[in-house]
Amino acid sequence: MSGESNYAGGEPLDEELNPREALQELLEEIVGALGIDVEVEVEERPGVLSGRVHGGDVGLFIGRHGQTIDAVQHLAQRIVFPEGPGEARIVIDADGYRERRAELLRDDADDAAEEALRTGRSVEFDPLPSWERRVVHEYLRDRGEVQTHSEGDEPERYVVVSPVED
Repeated sequence: MSGESNYAGGEPLDEELNPREALQELLEEIVGALGIDVEVEVEERPGVLSGRVHGGDVGLFIGRHGQTIDAVQHLAQRIVFPEGPGEARIVIDADGYRERRAELLRDDADDAAEEALRTGRSVEFDPLPSWERRVVHEYLRDRGEVQTHSEGDEPERYVVVSPVED
């Protein structure tokens, strides 16, 4: 049974499925195992394969601080592209959670940048998953008076915002 991946329901992932179909099947299996009544939608765009869950109580799917949805996204990347990074990055969302979280991170990034400029010292974020660190780095990238970098080791890796030295 080489090459087959087992997941939530213990059924082998059908090797004949294209990545979009494989992601759809995987997400349906996961929400079924969680016992939540939601719709699963998969969309393919250049470089991104998106899986979205809508309706019902998606809180269980998102998990505390997004831990479950992040784990599902990591698992989906590994199952849909078992040979390693595929031609597309997989992004999993539930009722707009990722955009709401990104907006909060941008607000926190603004606050950190202002504090770094006001005090002249670096400001550290709490540990963040890689996609959240990316949001902060990209958001502050063009803000010339501050710079960002990440420190620490996973899962305790965090963003540092510092004033640019003259």
